[in-house]
Amino acid sequence: MADEDTIVSGMSGRYALALFSLAQDAHATGDVAAALKTFDGLIAESPDLQRLVRSPVFTAAEQIKALDAILARAGISGSAANFIKLVAAKRRLFAIRDMIADYLKLYDAERGVARAEVTVAGPLSDAHVAALKEALTEATHGKDVEVAVKIDPSIIGGLIVKLGSRMVDGSLKTKLNAIRTRMKEVG
Repeated sequence: MADEDTIVSGMSGRYALALFSLAQDAHATGDVAAALKTFDGLIAESPDLQRLVRSPVFTAAEQIKALDAILARAGISGSAANFIKLVAAKRRLFAIRDMIADYLKLYDAERGVARAEVTVAGPLSDAHVAALKEALTEATHGKDVEVAVKIDPSIIGGLIVKLGSRMVDGSLKTKLNAIRTRMKEVG
């Protein structure tokens, strides 16, 4: 695995690295990753949970009490639940989504997986997704690539690919904007 310090950094990285080490010792990195993804999904879907996580108005005790109910209902237990409650107790719940993202980076690095986000104007066929995965696997020198496809009709055509810290914007919208800018410079 790559050096963890190059994968994650800062406060959220330290928390993620500590949880990842515990999960490795328990041979539960996958279970913890799944639980954290579930919790992150709950935050993304619920404005009330976003408020609970971000607002300094709630005390640590209030956050933990609410989290107990939320985690139980979502079926999140063990190391992941204990970690989330510890983060609340330490008054760092506002950074939980960054911590989850950092944990998932560590988990991906351990498995040799790269993540790509592809934005397209319309739905892709299975054949196009497979071809895209193959090209991205080649670009990452054989890493397994998990592709998340996002549809955004405003790009008009083409695609935007984000792979790690790299981004390639081949959208028609960007090309048209570049042409418009050049024409303004000339005229």
